[in-house]
Amino acid sequence: QVQLVESGGGLVQAGGSLKLSCVASGRDVTTIQMGWFRQAPGREREFVARIGRAGSHTDYADSVKGRFTISRDNVKNTVGLQMNSLKPEDTAVYSCAASTAIYVVTAPERYNYWGQGTQVTVSS
Repeated sequence: QVQLVESGGGLVQAGGSLKLSCVASGRDVTTIQMGWFRQAPGREREFVARIGRAGSHTDYADSVKGRFTISRDNVKNTVGLQMNSLKPEDTAVYSCAASTAIYVVTAPERYNYWGQGTQVTVSS
């Protein structure tokens, strides 16, 4: 099993920045790919970003590409999400997740483990 704990959420004005962090435990993080997802009130959960096992391959949703950057530190067992130029539509609960798939996955149903999420609120 993999345990994931997110932190770094909060309230920020439009145009501002936040950095989210996720700490993983219970399994060697070099064996899993990790991603960030978000869910706004009344909306379906959506893919935000993912990063491969070695951190050399990243993917982003079109809505955040160029503004968000995902990273991982396999020594510290963490994955980060740097969010710049935040918009009100970025407001959501952000969750980190881990997948044991050996291929690139972005669908939430392909992820095995989930954190409880951290709230990000962007005011206009």
